[in-house]
Amino acid sequence: MTPIVRSGAAARTGALLILLGPLVSWLAEFVTAAAWQDPPYAPLHDWVSHLGLTGPKQTAFGQVAHSPLGAVMDTGWVIYGVLLIAGTFLVFDPRKGARPTVIVILAALAGTGVSLVGIFQGSNANVENGLIAFHTLGAQSVMLTGNLMAIAVGLGGARIGLGRGRSITSIALGTFGLLAFPLFMADVLTGWMWNVGMFERAVIYPIMIGHALLGSGLAAARRRSVTHPPTPLDVRVAS
Repeated sequence: MTPIVRSGAAARTGALLILLGPLVSWLAEFVTAAAWQDPPYAPLHDWVSHLGLTGPKQTAFGQVAHSPLGAVMDTGWVIYGVLLIAGTFLVFDPRKGARPTVIVILAALAGTGVSLVGIFQGSNANVENGLIAFHTLGAQSVMLTGNLMAIAVGLGGARIGLGRGRSITSIALGTFGLLAFPLFMADVLTGWMWNVGMFERAVIYPIMIGHALLGSGLAAARRRSVTHPPTPLDVRVAS
């Protein structure tokens, strides 16, 4: 089966970048949420994107938001997006067919989306000046393309070098995230807003876990190829 990933130092670097992306974002989220103490941040109730709001306390999208380290969260999202795009381009080889091309495109859209969330805050000021459209576009695009990428990666797991377990898990994660997306949107659009943070994370976290599994799986596959290189054809024939 023809691999759809590159080999060599570039691919190893790309695998590391894909793995680091969600780890950086989770670290930024933990630090930012810990600093939010007026009142304490509630992960199941509060919007994820409210962690990135800078400035004074405000009521935005039906919730009181006060994130003293909002810039840390925004930076984490932008770094995540850049690492995902760069890492995917280093790992996957579009010359190998449609599947790697699709994965690269989905990664570029997801990475751009999460970066837009960090650049354009979900604030009242951006609602008034119209820039909230970029925040919304970024959030919804990463929710859809990120989960679709997880499914595409799982379906091509054998050609990527992932084990059967990681491939099935990636498909399951992406499917779960896609099923959670309409539930999240219904919770928001109906105005019910019940535990919106929980529904939002149900869409986002499968993407992040999928990227962590992909990056670590690629790194493991690269180590195996270095430690146990394939036997040359002439040696196999002679044996």
